[in-house]
Amino acid sequence: MSTDAELLARCGGRCELCAAEAPLSSYALPASSGRDDAQIMVCANCAQQIDAETPDAEHWRCLRDSIWSPMPAVQVMAWRILKKLEAEAFAQDILAMVYFDEEMQRWAEAANESASETIVHKDCHGNVLSAGDTVTLIKDLDVKGASFTAKRGTAVRGITLTDNPEHIEGRINGQTIVILCCYVKRS
Repeated sequence: MSTDAELLARCGGRCELCAAEAPLSSYALPASSGRDDAQIMVCANCAQQIDAETPDAEHWRCLRDSIWSPMPAVQVMAWRILKKLEAEAFAQDILAMVYFDEEMQRWAEAANESASETIVHKDCHGNVLSAGDTVTLIKDLDVKGASFTAKRGTAVRGITLTDNPEHIEGRINGQTIVILCCYVKRS
């Protein structure tokens, strides 16, 4: 593990996630399986937001810069936070641009493995849904807060799974909406 002095020298006195010049502390990335490069320097605000149940999406817009850090631990932490915020359009845009090699991808996903194993999303016929699947609506759905109805037979491509096993997210008419799994079938 790196010492705090080495980490401070590496980050130049700035938070490695938001670049704030605030008092910093070291943060060890969970599920890093003994890696010696699994620590980053973060400000108090970022440390609080990392562990928050509902993170502040506006604060994490800074990740569009830190995801490109030369430090793998910073990239992995930024990726994990963006995955938590996947419902936000800016997070989807950043994640769509990022490419990790296989080892980095496994490291980044290691923290989410236990959570994703317990949640299973199923369509109206009991078929298991996966992130990125294409589904078809089986009934007309009035979209709350919008002025359109999602028609039966509409294909929703590249769905996103949520923490609730009864909900998925997809884009219809350019808007990301939450859809109940009981109203879709896998295509």
